[in-house]
Amino acid sequence: MNNMETKHTVTSSKRVRKTSVHRRNLRIATWEGVPSTIFQVLLQGQFLTGFLLYLGATSSQIGFVLALTTLVNVMQIGVAFLIQKLPSRKWAMVTFIGLHRILWSSTGLIPFIFPKEYWVMAFIALYTTAFIANTAGGVLWSSVISDLVPARVRGRYFGIRNTFLNALGSLVMYGGGIVLDRYPGSHGFLILYIVVWIFAISNVVVFFFYPDVPFEKSEEHKFLPMFKKPLKDTLFMKSTLFLAAWLLLQNLTVPLYSYVMLQLLHINYETLSLLNVSQTLFMMASFYVWGNLNAKYSNKRLLFYTLPIIALSSLMWGLLSVLPMLLVLFAAHIVFGVGVGGFNQLAFNFIIGDTPKKERPMYMATYAALTGLSSFFGPLIGGQLYEKIAHWPHWTQVYGMQLVVGTLMIALAFLLGRRILKDE
Repeated sequence: MNNMETKHTVTSSKRVRKTSVHRRNLRIATWEGVPSTIFQVLLQGQFLTGFLLYLGATSSQIGFVLALTTLVNVMQIGVAFLIQKLPSRKWAMVTFIGLHRILWSSTGLIPFIFPKEYWVMAFIALYTTAFIANTAGGVLWSSVISDLVPARVRGRYFGIRNTFLNALGSLVMYGGGIVLDRYPGSHGFLILYIVVWIFAISNVVVFFFYPDVPFEKSEEHKFLPMFKKPLKDTLFMKSTLFLAAWLLLQNLTVPLYSYVMLQLLHINYETLSLLNVSQTLFMMASFYVWGNLNAKYSNKRLLFYTLPIIALSSLMWGLLSVLPMLLVLFAAHIVFGVGVGGFNQLAFNFIIGDTPKKERPMYMATYAALTGLSSFFGPLIGGQLYEKIAHWPHWTQVYGMQLVVGTLMIALAFLLGRRILKDE
């Protein structure tokens, strides 16, 4: 074998070895999502609302709890600076994500430990602490995954991963709904929490197998210069502030859909699960469509196209006045799934694809903080509004809020969104 052949063989061997390492890392990241999805699906959305109602929470308390997860995102700015000091991101990520999983799953122990009058406050305390830990874990995971997934396969990989995990989430959601209908009250929630505890522990274990990928750190070593980088990026800030305003409007009603359906429309958990499964299935299908469009058009342009779709889903609730309830709810959930699937995917691609790699943690944190603040006040205000209109005509509580919010979203999209989210 001559020198050229030897050199070619060595190069090919390195390429195969490098490729196999990438594939192994991506497999770990995908399989980690399995216990994480099962754990989170059974603790959020309709199950979170149902458990809070079981604990005795009011609509404003439910709105506050739903908003808490986004408020703590403000802390991501400090975390984005502090991770620059870490010799290794992996073990810090495992620690904070582990704390989040343990504390959140511990909310299932509240009825066994506290007197009934303290159930809601104990839940809020545990839930808040869990999501403070998740704030740090989320920044670290986003930073690691953006380095772990090569840019050339990023769109395809996240499309496949999201589709797979959302399919799993749909099955879990439907199964959880059946359990709560067959075993209402404490018995049903105990069954769900047993499953949660098993997969919360499994999820933490899988994180131990994550690779400790090299970290390309910011050129800035002080907090203020690092913090100012995204703030001085005019295009980034205009887009982020607009999306924050959009999420404020969207979250006035969307997080409280489960409250409206469970408390005001008296829909059972199985039907509610089917509604959410239909939303998830169409969201999954939309990943493929939005991903293909993203190969031709920019993230920002496609983000704009998702906005009228989301607004339309809110306006469709008004059809409850003339059409059968389930027909309208299924249609509204399907349209929302298509819109929000594109919005979430394209917003994530915008942050990890259109921002400087070395400064990405601070860009991510700034985006999360600003959108987190608006997403916090959204359900908080929404919950208060539902209490204020409790004595108004029934239709104003069931779909009146959605009509007002949908109209405001359409106006915001076409008056500001068209100008801000245009290609430069």
